[in-house]
Amino acid sequence: MPLPKVPADKTVLTIHDIRSTRTDARWPEQIAFRYAFYRAIKNTDVVVTVSEAMKREIQPNCGDTPIHVIPNGLDTVHSEPPSDELLHGFRSKYELPETFLLAVGHLERRKNYLNLIDAIACLSDAGLHYHLVIIGNDSGERAVLETRINANKLQGKISILSGLSDLEVRCAYALCRLFVFPSTYEGFGIPILEAMAAARPVVLADIPVFREITEGCGTYFSPEDPQDMARTIEQVLVSPIEQARLIEYGQERVRSYAYANVGALYERLYVNLLGLGGHE
Repeated sequence: MPLPKVPADKTVLTIHDIRSTRTDARWPEQIAFRYAFYRAIKNTDVVVTVSEAMKREIQPNCGDTPIHVIPNGLDTVHSEPPSDELLHGFRSKYELPETFLLAVGHLERRKNYLNLIDAIACLSDAGLHYHLVIIGNDSGERAVLETRINANKLQGKISILSGLSDLEVRCAYALCRLFVFPSTYEGFGIPILEAMAAARPVVLADIPVFREITEGCGTYFSPEDPQDMARTIEQVLVSPIEQARLIEYGQERVRSYAYANVGALYERLYVNLLGLGGHE
């Protein structure tokens, strides 16, 4: 964070999100982050953020400092499916069923896994038994999630996997039947791109940044309503037409986030807006 001003140079501050300023963050974290954030804004020449939704959120705090939106990108390696041998080894290692749903993200409150677990319970109560795999390292919520799984009698129907390699996560995307992203708050949402690149249908929480990434062409559910989440998951799973639409759209949309495109935006910022010169 650029806490001191560097008079001789230009300073670019990139902000992915400001979740530490939110009321659901711990108060010591809120105080420390707010202090650092406001000092940094004062001492930067340009702010870069990763979505229009995040720009709207931070704009009231930026005064006259210009804000430019440059999204996160995706390495094209995510478009290359793992070999059958790797996929078989991954499934065997983690004892996963032939069909499963997937969610990816650290185990923390804003990822909204409690409501996702309740949605799986709603499906199970209706006789629709889908296995859910949650991939993410523990950020303080694992014990809470395991308690909810047990309360809903979903032992054996939900797997929580931590400490996976990037290749193993790619295997999970390749094998899953459907990707679910239930977050209540995100600055962007790289797992959406990863699932699109893996040619998986995606269902999303209805929050502004997810509509932005998918241009309003996705399939959305209320993140606060497990029953709506369950209905949306089932509607996509029983509709090959909707699955095909989501996959086709995702394969086209994810190209916009290739590193080459994101790099061109950064080049424009540094060369044209900051006047730092370029090269032939």
